[in-house]
Amino acid sequence: MPDKQTPPAPGAPAPQTGHDMPGMPGVPEGDAAPQHGTGGTALPAGDAPAPAPPADHYADRIFPSDEMARARARLTREHGGTSTYKVMANLAEYQLRRGRDGFRWDGEAWFGGDINRLTLKSEGEGSFGSGVDSADVQVLYSRALDPYWNLQAGVRQDFQPGPGRTYATVGIEGIAPYWFDIEGAVFLSDKGDLLARTSAYYDQRITQRVILQPRVELNFSAQDMPRNRIGSGLVNAELGLRVRYEITREFAPYVGVSWERKFGNTADYARLRGEDTGGFSFVLGLRTWF
Repeated sequence: MPDKQTPPAPGAPAPQTGHDMPGMPGVPEGDAAPQHGTGGTALPAGDAPAPAPPADHYADRIFPSDEMARARARLTREHGGTSTYKVMANLAEYQLRRGRDGFRWDGEAWFGGDINRLTLKSEGEGSFGSGVDSADVQVLYSRALDPYWNLQAGVRQDFQPGPGRTYATVGIEGIAPYWFDIEGAVFLSDKGDLLARTSAYYDQRITQRVILQPRVELNFSAQDMPRNRIGSGLVNAELGLRVRYEITREFAPYVGVSWERKFGNTADYARLRGEDTGGFSFVLGLRTWF
């Protein structure tokens, strides 16, 4: 049985309950109303400046402050202040060509934080039976300009075509509007030769697992380099269209077509050696990262 409540004495204010509202008998109004807070959602309406954030940490009132400082430092590292890495092969493919089949690779790896990173890049191609036709490796310092673009500088070492050359490198890479991945770089060799390279690709999702990737790469030279079989102007171009299937995000085999062509004196050097100046190839490959 519920307890019987004693009725209030005559003239005494009625007791308040959880359902009492201002304006009801016994509920104070205006300045007499109880105040439940002075910050957060209890601030009065208006356009006054926001209150200053608290300068202390509430947990320090309960736990030792040095232990909480270590916990906050670890939280900062784990939410953007830590060093991470990524290794990615955008192209690793077998090329079925007219005459002699070949292979090609294009990938990069980086280690660092959100702003500063050490980046390694490599790309090259070759033919089965004759070895590697071109190959280079770049070691770069990468500095974030904003959330989408990185400025890079370092060195590039060419191994083929010989003789090997070392270049100072300055470039930029990032994501342009509408999610185009773009790279561009200029290279100045220890012999005074100036080269440039630009590439771009776009991932068009057909489904959540099937992605169509058009890709273009252009190489330029400011001068003739006969010993390296490179002519001035547009050296070569590659246009590709590849369709990959992402078994997982990190593991995606692909098929496609690629068109490559040498131009100008670079094509003349290839003809003198009895090599093709370019053409179409059917490609089978794997795009992977970890």
